[in-house]
Amino acid sequence: MEKLPRPTLFDFHGVYMTKYFTDNWDNIQNFKARSDDIVIATYPKAGTTWVSCILDLLYFGQTSPERQTSIPINERVPFLEFYMPEGHSGKDAVDQLSTTPRLIKTHLPVQFLPRSFWEQNCRIVYVARNAKDNVVSYFHFDRMNQIQPEPGDWNTFLHNFMTGKVTFGSWYDHVKGWWEKKQAYSNIHYMFYEDLIEDLGREVDRLSSFLGLSPSAEEKENILTGAKFDNMKKNKMTNYSTVLLMDHKVSPFMRKGKVGDWKNLFTEAQNKEFDQDYKQKMKNTTLQFRNEI
Repeated sequence: MEKLPRPTLFDFHGVYMTKYFTDNWDNIQNFKARSDDIVIATYPKAGTTWVSCILDLLYFGQTSPERQTSIPINERVPFLEFYMPEGHSGKDAVDQLSTTPRLIKTHLPVQFLPRSFWEQNCRIVYVARNAKDNVVSYFHFDRMNQIQPEPGDWNTFLHNFMTGKVTFGSWYDHVKGWWEKKQAYSNIHYMFYEDLIEDLGREVDRLSSFLGLSPSAEEKENILTGAKFDNMKKNKMTNYSTVLLMDHKVSPFMRKGKVGDWKNLFTEAQNKEFDQDYKQKMKNTTLQFRNEI
């Protein structure tokens, strides 16, 4: 595997980003959405691939079951803002999708989403994960992913996360920004990673209802089987093992898929400091998370 130089973070309109998500900016902002597009929006490592897989199964599990075993999830659900000049444009990949609806992934904070999604009244599925598990997952992800900045050691990364000095910026601003938008824009379905872990069937029902879909009992069973974490982790079409920019020997893309794994990495002192900082940053929102279930 050819090693790429790791990118550097820079402040981009108040959000820390890297060139892989800003180099194609004008084209992203001018993206032409369709009214039936469905956006999967998340902060990185919050369950994006999981919900992408669920949506793909909901829409195409019956009509095109071969997709699950022949096309990697990152091609079925392109990453809109990702851009490598010599290799890949997420926007071009979306434009080339032949499916209806088009399923589109983004990690953009709400203020960066291309305007045409709002103008077309597109449905958006937002997935949020508690901050402690999210930062642990993000740390391991940055260790194995060449197109992410070097994470440094755990303590360094934790403090960078707390101050928003990670790719896609502040977790706090991200989850709160989308939560506030949901209060004014009815076509956002706001999901929690912890709820998916607790009762996947219930969450698939809620998602189906939001999308106006009525899967049969058999279809639902197929979705629950296909979207089971252990099955996705083994499936080369969902576990990102086909993506050469990621070194799965350092850490697998799909690691544990649990709630509460943060307890294995946070020290007592880190946990106390994090809790105090969290309370301050989340004091003016009705948004609530569970750090264990």
